[in-house]
Amino acid sequence: MSRRSLLRGAMAGAGAVALPALLTACSGGPGGDGKTVNLGSNSSDPVPKRAFADAFAAYEEQSDGRKVKVNTVDHNTFQENINRYLQGKPDDVFMWFAGYRMQFFAKKGLLHDISDLWADYEGFSDALKAQSTGEDGKQYLTPYYYYPWAVFHRKSLFQKYGYTAPKTLDEYVALARQMQKDKLVPIAFCDKDGWPAMGTFDYINMRTNGYEFHKSLMAGEESWTDRRVKDVFDTWRSLLPYCQPGANGRTWQEAATSLQKREAGMAVFGLQHPGAQFPEVDRPDIDFFPFPEINPEHGQQAVEAPVDGFLLAKKSKALKNDKTLASAKDLLRWLATGKAEDVYLAGDPNNIAVSDRADTSAYTPLQKKAVELVGGAEQISQFLDRDTRPDFSSTVMVPAIQSFINDPKDVDGLVNGIEKQKKTIFAGDA
Repeated sequence: MSRRSLLRGAMAGAGAVALPALLTACSGGPGGDGKTVNLGSNSSDPVPKRAFADAFAAYEEQSDGRKVKVNTVDHNTFQENINRYLQGKPDDVFMWFAGYRMQFFAKKGLLHDISDLWADYEGFSDALKAQSTGEDGKQYLTPYYYYPWAVFHRKSLFQKYGYTAPKTLDEYVALARQMQKDKLVPIAFCDKDGWPAMGTFDYINMRTNGYEFHKSLMAGEESWTDRRVKDVFDTWRSLLPYCQPGANGRTWQEAATSLQKREAGMAVFGLQHPGAQFPEVDRPDIDFFPFPEINPEHGQQAVEAPVDGFLLAKKSKALKNDKTLASAKDLLRWLATGKAEDVYLAGDPNNIAVSDRADTSAYTPLQKKAVELVGGAEQISQFLDRDTRPDFSSTVMVPAIQSFINDPKDVDGLVNGIEKQKKTIFAGDA
């Protein structure tokens, strides 16, 4: 099944629809044993998949005979079909995102309220609690880790050519030009999966117009035909000559590999992406710098740092069994501990713990630098496809950005098309 065929069906309709066989719950029902929790996982890449297996095994060892049965689905497939999944036959617990993407499903009544668990949670900041809270003031998500986005590169490559990290857009472009002279692809670039390029859009937007405008734009409160949005695409168009061509046919894994092989000099990624593709021996060579300043008024104040976590699906039949619901909550209660994060991060050092009870003494220099980046941020965004409605992201922004990458000349036509579709989709929020 191609990604495009999946995308055409994603987010279609408001009613419950049977999902493709590759995205259905493991099992479940009111007559379950009460001690087995079915968990829907979107961590299909090898490194996080193993790390989660370690974490769930550690939970089972300390639990009173409770078990976790994991249903792992390709990340993009899971993400593109999440709406129908939650309205169909979901697993009891599932992995998902904080912020707007969580609030959207809470508002639709598809998530279990876990405010009772939050009453006892320790180690989470007020900001994390806010990102886990629905519009009704109740909590729905147990956060687990985050990963900031930045411009990644190899230390050894920068040392070899004498490159220095740019702080402004002009310096960024000058560095890209020099990389071309040095026979490198300046910026590894990909968008076959439909979301990686969103990180670049977000940073150009926040650096140009500020975080508050980004937030309002994602909430449907600003017009996409605004001159400020056109400026974002104009700036992005000026950077495309330095980006790897053919991005719409390249996965993020392939782009990260070109960075690893020293074919490309830089890439706008999340912390976990290069780490997952670099061999372990090469990981100490990974470094990053914050996305450069464009408008001095906004500097480098905002950092994109998505938070991932666990939620309970309201339509899980198994959760109608009080014993299964108790087991599912017990799992979330354990996943909220620093110890649970320690187990996971021991197998996947490409993320950062959200709990201040986690042991950071074993953090790599890259992880410590990531903590500093987020700690120094004045604003933290969650990523385009998490800061807006999932239907708008999936059916409008994915094809719009891919169309722009393929042919960036007609910005007016692009933003007019986005705005027209935005008005239709967000009209449902009125």
